[in-house]
Amino acid sequence: MKYLCVVMLAATLGAAARGQTPVNEPSFVNEGIVNAPIAEVWRVWSTSNGYKALGVALAEVDLRIGGLIRSRYRADGVLGDDQTIENEILAYEPPRMIAFRIHKTPANFPFKEAWKHTWTVVTLTSLDDGRTHVRGTSLGYGADPESLAMRQFFERGNDQTIKTLVASFAK
Repeated sequence: MKYLCVVMLAATLGAAARGQTPVNEPSFVNEGIVNAPIAEVWRVWSTSNGYKALGVALAEVDLRIGGLIRSRYRADGVLGDDQTIENEILAYEPPRMIAFRIHKTPANFPFKEAWKHTWTVVTLTSLDDGRTHVRGTSLGYGADPESLAMRQFFERGNDQTIKTLVASFAK
């Protein structure tokens, strides 16, 4: 399974580099400009403390292939409880890219099946003025009603996450 994900990721990244979106992999993109150098923005995605800049109250990042990013939006519980979000790291290239997929959803997550086919690729690009362009591409969404509803949920949520990240460096 891990080999298949790496092959799918490589095919998707190759198609993206050519300006194409694979027909069988619907995707969407959220972007923002962060007022910080790429190394600082990379720490957000690669460290437990940094990950909190994305708007979560609790976070733990195990930066390795197959490692988990565990997080909770509210601090009234503990990591590992039934409201913990777990994302599995598929690939990374410090300080430019990290790819992950949902490994475990919170118990109350309304989309019970669609999440199993999706993944996200975050790319960071250093800008000449010392800022960083952040681009999150979400892939693997189907055309079924649950996938479409989950896509809308994450389009809004990922947009808010990028805005929270931008705001955390605007201070």
